Amino acid sequence: MNLDTNKELSRIFKDMSDIYLFRGADDRFRSLAYGKASKVVDSLPEDISVYSKNRSLNDLPGIGEGIAEKIEEFIKTGKINKYEQLKKSVPYELLDLMEIRGFGPQSLKQIHKELKISTKQELVQALQDGTISSLKNFGQKKVENMLRGLKLHKAIEDRMLLWDALEAGDKVVEWLKQIPEVKKIELAGSLRRKKETIGDIDVLVASEEKFRRKIISHFTSSTMVEKILVKGDTKVSIILKETGKQVDLRIVNEDEWGSALQYFTGSKEHNIHLRTIAKERGYKISEYGIFHIKNEKKIAGSTEEEIYGTLGFQIMPPEMREDRGEIELASRNQVPTLIALDDIRGDLHMHSVWSDGMNTIEELVKHIRKYYSYEYIALTDHSKSSRIANGMDEKQILKQINEVGKVNKMLGVNFIKTGVEVDILADGSLDISDEILSQLDWVTASIHSNFNRDVTKRIIRACENKFVCCIGHPTGRLIGSRESCIMNIDMVMNVAKSTHTALEINAQPTRMDLNDEWTMMARKKGVELVISTDSHSLSNLNFMKLGVYIARRAWCTKNNILNTKSWKEIELFRERKLKHIELL
Repeated sequence: MNLDTNKELSRIFKDMSDIYLFRGADDRFRSLAYGKASKVVDSLPEDISVYSKNRSLNDLPGIGEGIAEKIEEFIKTGKINKYEQLKKSVPYELLDLMEIRGFGPQSLKQIHKELKISTKQELVQALQDGTISSLKNFGQKKVENMLRGLKLHKAIEDRMLLWDALEAGDKVVEWLKQIPEVKKIELAGSLRRKKETIGDIDVLVASEEKFRRKIISHFTSSTMVEKILVKGDTKVSIILKETGKQVDLRIVNEDEWGSALQYFTGSKEHNIHLRTIAKERGYKISEYGIFHIKNEKKIAGSTEEEIYGTLGFQIMPPEMREDRGEIELASRNQVPTLIALDDIRGDLHMHSVWSDGMNTIEELVKHIRKYYSYEYIALTDHSKSSRIANGMDEKQILKQINEVGKVNKMLGVNFIKTGVEVDILADGSLDISDEILSQLDWVTASIHSNFNRDVTKRIIRACENKFVCCIGHPTGRLIGSRESCIMNIDMVMNVAKSTHTALEINAQPTRMDLNDEWTMMARKKGVELVISTDSHSLSNLNFMKLGVYIARRAWCTKNNILNTKSWKEIELFRERKLKHIELL
């Protein structure tokens, strides 16, 4: 289903929210309203026009009469006049910076007003040449934090988050699949290896030579294309209109498919290592095939299995190809069967309208049971310290336990597990009492405040609580806007292992936390791992595959991931922790 209209409308509402936030306190509630509307529209499972035709726009949470009118206007005309007017009232180009640490609306407003700065380029220059440091409230430390924030943001400004790159890449692939002459097609490069951020999108196509011109013409004529950079006989490079990112399309013959796919998948380090071994054994590998060095006779090239098999290696999943020992494993025929999305039996971190989620418990359950084959889910709404997330206090948690029981009874199966995402406070204590935590099926403990201090002791103390099952998004990083917390990760993992506490691979696109490096470290130490979506809307549930990609890049099998197991096994995991802590 094409939900591009929803995405564009969601973006507009997000912009309107940012504009109202920039304008100040008088527009605070408008900012909140449009921010919520943006999330609601983005989370819809169907095109927004369906709700308009059914006259059900006002039934959507957060969509009042005024916003509903603007949705109708957008559906009819493709734009919203109020939005166009609002853009002219602020330095629009600066608004994106509000998501960067140190660039709050008040700071940007002061810079704009006093220095007449309206573009990001002007602002960066003023930071670097000291102009901004001359303003009141902009001391050396603040300016340093702003520069650090800009540097961090560059990670997603110059590149793309994996989730965004997958969406863009899949659209390109679907467009090219319309051509019957395309025999094979696949994403390549770092996108095929599922790195957390992506530079250019690489697409590989196999076809007969006589059809290349037709394929190239079809590709470059797409409405997705903003600009054509290179247009040759076998390679085309374009800029996507929606993202401004580059796509490189390469076309090869079918008998070159395997060698080209292996070559263009990389990584560079993996390929160099492989070619060094090939040379030692009398072979030469290129994107065209594998050849004998002596007579340049081509041996193979149509499949990746042929390339690796000729050298005596097992084929390695693309996610493993980073030259981190995978070639040595393949030489011993010891490449593991990595975890797959189908192995996941439940999602253990999600939010509902009881805190800051977009959907009721019933809506979540109906959607999940229709589209996912999960055996269980854990409902983990925020606890009371997360005020901005409308966190629950003890009384509300008890009410939710009762509500979950009613829904499970209606389902006729104990599908929803009671839970909470409890806040780890500054001293490592939790903001919900043990008496309440003991009544829940699953407890995730997370840090949501005081990120600028060493959090090692806080996390360790949370691990030592016998009711804490899992540490959520353990490093606290947000890709492009917040660095990982200061911590002794080795010590944290050792304590997680000894206390039988799981660590989460949080699959949110901007978190991906633990990342693949720390996940591999945890796997090697034998720490239990959980892959969760941290969903706040129905569409977020799809993020599970990002968590699986992280686990695959860390060489995890399904045995390394707790929620590939039955709920009975998870209960045994909890019981082991309770007994272990009680014996200490």
